[in-house]
Amino acid sequence: MTRRLTLAFAAALLLIQSAALAQQPGRIRGQIEKVDGATFSLKTRDGAMLTVKLADDVRVSALVKATLADIKPDSFIGIAGVPQADGSIQAYSIHMFLPAQRGVVADRHGPWDGPANSTMTNAYVADMVTAKDGDVLTVKYKDGEKKVVVTPQTGIAAAAPGSKDELKAGAQIIIFGWDKQADGSVLGKTLYVGRNLVPAM
Repeated sequence: MTRRLTLAFAAALLLIQSAALAQQPGRIRGQIEKVDGATFSLKTRDGAMLTVKLADDVRVSALVKATLADIKPDSFIGIAGVPQADGSIQAYSIHMFLPAQRGVVADRHGPWDGPANSTMTNAYVADMVTAKDGDVLTVKYKDGEKKVVVTPQTGIAAAAPGSKDELKAGAQIIIFGWDKQADGSVLGKTLYVGRNLVPAM
């Protein structure tokens, strides 16, 4: 009986640990502090130090500064923002996808691991108007549409082809695809590097 209880407890603990791992933020943000070949030291935004090893087939994209004027009707964009009481989203970050990402990156709306209650909406711009509280975009995605308020504080960037050569000390990055390694390091598979900017998303 004792052995069965012990095994049941161990199984339950494993499930809890697995669930906790699944709830961890999916992205790692920070600044590269030191580079040694295909390995670098990353200072995360919460101040922790992390060793990152690049996968042989790592995919690197860049984020470059853009403005609202660069966003046109039918632009495919990603909006990180906070839902408002009226159902709109106040954007703190907008990034314009590469043309090649249309139809590959899913158009969707869902939770995001940014500020409290934040969401990410990948959608197509249907309409743009200037309003009292800021410019308002109407965006559409597969399952619906949203009104997005763009303020002067909203960070706007455009995705661009990137290179591993840009992963130097001082570079700001977001790792989207990664695997935890047995030694505590991270194997980076997909990431954005800010080109003279800190990625706002």
